[in-house]
Amino acid sequence: MAGSRNHTYQLDLKWTGNRGTGTSSYTAYGRNHEAIAGSKDAPLLLSADRTFRGDAARYSPEELLVVSLSSCHMLWFLHLCADSGVVVTDYTDAPIGSMVENPDGSGEFTSVTLRPRVTLSDLSREGELETLHHRAHDMCFIARSVRFAVNVEPRTDLVKTL
Repeated sequence: MAGSRNHTYQLDLKWTGNRGTGTSSYTAYGRNHEAIAGSKDAPLLLSADRTFRGDAARYSPEELLVVSLSSCHMLWFLHLCADSGVVVTDYTDAPIGSMVENPDGSGEFTSVTLRPRVTLSDLSREGELETLHHRAHDMCFIARSVRFAVNVEPRTDLVKTL
């Protein structure tokens, strides 16, 4: 595409779940692994979902996919609000992803629903939020890259400025 720029994201992933016998059987090995990006100080501690013999105290790839969509939407939304002069004073989300597991063990996400809750300082700007959320969804790199539905169900809290 004309004017396009390429970006590359490289991480290092290391499996830490060898319990001494490697993958000698399905139950013999742990699913724990770590990822680190560049010069970041702390590794991201990962595992399989608990359903798939993973460590529930660590993040699963499925959780990371859902939070990636949420984070990307939030960052674009805040960017667009700032550009539009809409002052957001708080933003939270409780995203939820739905995945189906097939009889052969494969699976895929069927949808992710973002449920951002936004607090505004100016009551008169609430009418702009639907358009800003829609535009953020259109701009989100992650949402544009997945083949399942990403739904946005925003809620706004209005705070009167003093």
